[in-house]
Amino acid sequence: MVIPLVAFIPPASVLTVMAHPDDAELWAGGTLALCVAAGADVTIAVPRHPEPRASEAAAGAAALGAGLHQINQATAGTVRELLLDTGPEVVLTHPVRDVHPDHRRIAEAVLEALPEVVIATGHPRRVYTTDTYNSLTLDGPVPAHTTVDITTTWVTKQRALAAHASQPITEHFGPMAEILARLWGARIGVDHAENFVPLPVLGRLPAALTL
Repeated sequence: MVIPLVAFIPPASVLTVMAHPDDAELWAGGTLALCVAAGADVTIAVPRHPEPRASEAAAGAAALGAGLHQINQATAGTVRELLLDTGPEVVLTHPVRDVHPDHRRIAEAVLEALPEVVIATGHPRRVYTTDTYNSLTLDGPVPAHTTVDITTTWVTKQRALAAHASQPITEHFGPMAEILARLWGARIGVDHAENFVPLPVLGRLPAALTL
């Protein structure tokens, strides 16, 4: 089910928990920029990488207007502490059956950390998985669900991606991001979009039509 957004209503706070410094920008950068522009508190969390990737992570987050939290180890324990410290309304992470093993490990850590934190605090209220390489998981295509119009923040997303100069942005990730954004956009009649799929939190799916 595709849910086009007539007016984007951001959550109060968003935490992305991703595997690599460029993942938040690549899979959710336009939506994160929309949230920041609307006054939401946005934090990007990634495992700490050596230079130059650590500096690129900071530059990419700054381009989106987001905060950055670099964690030493991406375990369920560290994710649990991160969730307790930030208390986000919405969490974004990788598909559980992502084709990249690093992505799968992060998603599993988030899933393991969620129940205890949600029972204790009531947050996050909603959890979504992002897109992935050519929208294909190990179980098949990423299903269309919550598709966000990022036409107004597409340039911001490109600028944030460009901050990751050590990565093959120009020849690989940038063109893929363009193709995916245009494909998702075409499904809801806009130029560029990003798609998110809800994960159940303690057996409940989000009632919200947007993030």
